Amino acid sequence: MHGFLIAALVGLKLLTFDVDATPPVGSELTYQQMEASWDLSLRARGIVLLGAGDPIVLCAVDWIGIANESQDAFKEALAAAAGTTPDRVEVHTLHQHDAPICDFTSEKICLEKGMDPGPFEGTFQRQVIATLASRIAATLDQARPVTAVGFGSAKVRKVASSRPVRLRDGTIGTRYSSEKRPEYQGLPEGLIDPELSMVSFWDGDEPLAALSFYATHPQSYYRTKTANPDFPGVARMMMDLADPDVLHVHFNGAGGNVAAGKYNDGSHKMRRILAKRLERAMRKAWRRTKRADIESVAWETEPLLLPANEKIAELEDSLVTLARAPLTNCAGTLGWYRRRAEGRTINAACLAVNDVRVLFMPGELFVEYQLAAKKMRPRQHVAMAAYGDYGPFYIGTREAYETDIYEVRSSPVTAESEAIILDKLEVLLNKCDRK
Repeated sequence: MHGFLIAALVGLKLLTFDVDATPPVGSELTYQQMEASWDLSLRARGIVLLGAGDPIVLCAVDWIGIANESQDAFKEALAAAAGTTPDRVEVHTLHQHDAPICDFTSEKICLEKGMDPGPFEGTFQRQVIATLASRIAATLDQARPVTAVGFGSAKVRKVASSRPVRLRDGTIGTRYSSEKRPEYQGLPEGLIDPELSMVSFWDGDEPLAALSFYATHPQSYYRTKTANPDFPGVARMMMDLADPDVLHVHFNGAGGNVAAGKYNDGSHKMRRILAKRLERAMRKAWRRTKRADIESVAWETEPLLLPANEKIAELEDSLVTLARAPLTNCAGTLGWYRRRAEGRTINAACLAVNDVRVLFMPGELFVEYQLAAKKMRPRQHVAMAAYGDYGPFYIGTREAYETDIYEVRSSPVTAESEAIILDKLEVLLNKCDRK
């Protein structure tokens, strides 16, 4: 059920939720077995907006990705708990690498092929789904009135940089999240979206929740065998300390081809430095926030059926030969390929509150899509969360698919995806404008 609400009418409320999403020691993280937990736990946080038609649920999880049938399971459980439908639930990850992966389709494929599912073994992930659903259902009656929306933004300095870089000999290379090569660090920052956006919800003068959006891979250093939320989690924690009565929820934007490599050599000190830079922008966006009484709320979705790279079918025979890291990256794309062949779509969504537009997208979307969405509505406040359904993995631009960069070689979709996504973004924004 789509719809809008004039806030002067009664009934608009907001519920916040926050649960521990840290697996026990001995669990399989995405790339290694977990030997310890860091001082900061992994979180699954979000909001339920009630009173604007059926409830709307937004959830951000400190995991590397939630894909395929796992997205179905999350959305169905959270929808049932909140009294809504799965198409009004968005579940995204921040993409930290020392964290679990969640993909019940990959788990099924591994078992089907007689393989150990490894990081895809989903017992703990199913427990988190159940915990989230239970928390939401048990606390719905604690939802607070929400009367105003706020928006603020600030530039993040010396954190993000382009992963694909043109080298001095004219070839294109990859600047990694942890980059120790001086010649790569010395290259220009490249194409990024330097802006951190913050959308907040208020009960009168009292802030209830602040949702921040920033596009970059979140790695300072990883493969530590220690579950941790990396520098975005540290930045979020510092916001928690400064404003403990506000739920701070962070979303990763379209950061598929963006990482900290220019500014990050992978040394342990850089986690604190990058976190402080991100927190500084969060704090500035919070101070700059301007709020207004809520006049309208809309929720719109559009199905995405992206064209498949047929080479993914070859994984059916080669999956059993892959080492741990390639298996982790490839099994989900095979799962997406199978589901896509069945005609299963992935929703793109937009939440519109007054002149704020928040777009929710799948995969490791390239930053060009986020910049394009902002250009479509220069007079509105546009933010984007990517890393929804992780099944499509990297989603590049048409131009990128003419190169041989890592992201394109790993992508299960094709260059034709660009036109489809740009069209859907425009359709979503148009539909929200008409409400």
